[in-house]
Amino acid sequence: MTQRETPQGATELGDSPEPLLSEAVASRSPPSQGEIRIKLFARTDVGQIREHNEDNFLVADLTRKTRGLLETNRAGVVGKHGSLFAVCDGMGGAAAGEIASQLAVDILYERMTEALDEGVPLSRDELARRLVHSIEAAGLRIFQEAKLDRTRRGMGTTVTAAALVDDYLFFAQVGDSRAYVLRDARLVQLTRDQSLVNQLIEAGQLTEEEAETFEHNNIILQALGTADTVQVDLTFCELRRGDTLLLCSDGLSGMVRFEDIREVLQSTPEPIDACRVLTDRANQAGGHDNITVIVVRFDGEGLKEQADAEPHKYRKYALPEAPHDGAEPHRRTLPEMRGIKSQPSPPGAGSAAPQGLASTFVFSPPQKTGVPPDGWGESSASAPPSRSEEDRIDIPGTHVPAWVVAVLVVGVMLVLLATAFLFLR
Repeated sequence: MTQRETPQGATELGDSPEPLLSEAVASRSPPSQGEIRIKLFARTDVGQIREHNEDNFLVADLTRKTRGLLETNRAGVVGKHGSLFAVCDGMGGAAAGEIASQLAVDILYERMTEALDEGVPLSRDELARRLVHSIEAAGLRIFQEAKLDRTRRGMGTTVTAAALVDDYLFFAQVGDSRAYVLRDARLVQLTRDQSLVNQLIEAGQLTEEEAETFEHNNIILQALGTADTVQVDLTFCELRRGDTLLLCSDGLSGMVRFEDIREVLQSTPEPIDACRVLTDRANQAGGHDNITVIVVRFDGEGLKEQADAEPHKYRKYALPEAPHDGAEPHRRTLPEMRGIKSQPSPPGAGSAAPQGLASTFVFSPPQKTGVPPDGWGESSASAPPSRSEEDRIDIPGTHVPAWVVAVLVVGVMLVLLATAFLFLR
């Protein structure tokens, strides 16, 4: 699936975990001076096995409120509200995964551009908070849609999103799509897979080599739509001049080796060419799943030189709580979110082809056993949803007081005794 295009006019585009970033650094550091320029492209491919594409992507300028891959969106200057990129890998069968991933990118875009103050730039904390709340809202909406339509039960989607404001790039992760940054020939994964295989690797029960042939490497621990809440893993990176961002679904990362991805990004300067080469390599390796990639190059005087940078790595972002106003803006009920229409399933849509190991399943343990890894918390997203209200069977009862029932029973018995006495005389 390709994302919708939004018309626009102007040329401006709006290895172990580190300690949490302090609030002081996050919200009080002055924004970088000078322009930040980006050049980007995105591509999605159905692969060699699937019959239809359940992936979706989003590239958007939050300042001009535009999205898509029209020519003026592919290169420009980042605006005061920043830029947004996301990859979603749907699951569910019978086109339900396609619907889930489309809902995710639509709601993410709607919530990130909602009620922006044209005169005030977004702060880092505000952008990060919007990103997390938008993903939570998308997960709730997909969950509600699945409850309303039995043919969509079990649908869901991963999401890996990156939002840029001044020289900070924030990552929000649910599932096992990935975000990488290439800097000075060093490629680093800046998100953590929320998958069974990654959990086993971090626990020391599985090696990287064993993981490549692990029988259950298609099981993820949470996804948008499988429960009414999700635990969003929020991380960050301080960008440097010349950095390259790669967002991808597991149709790429599961088929093309890490060193091959690094070599393509390093040797292919144009994002459009890098996207084509990466998807071609995934198809040549078997194309067992849909393949989606976004490649973004960063430059400009608003970014420091790479020589001044510390090694980039996975780092969590400590998001301070928003001022309490008695409301939860990211919690909206289904009637309030009817403005976003899901796309109807085409007749006969679905994937009847063999799915192989590239198929994705959400693992829902029957009970909690120990402490989950960092980044997932104690979310209920991994647990199976409770039976919904419309699935319950209500057995009719009586609202007559018990003493009335007793009197009626005694009366009936007396009548029967009197009748029997009369017949026996």
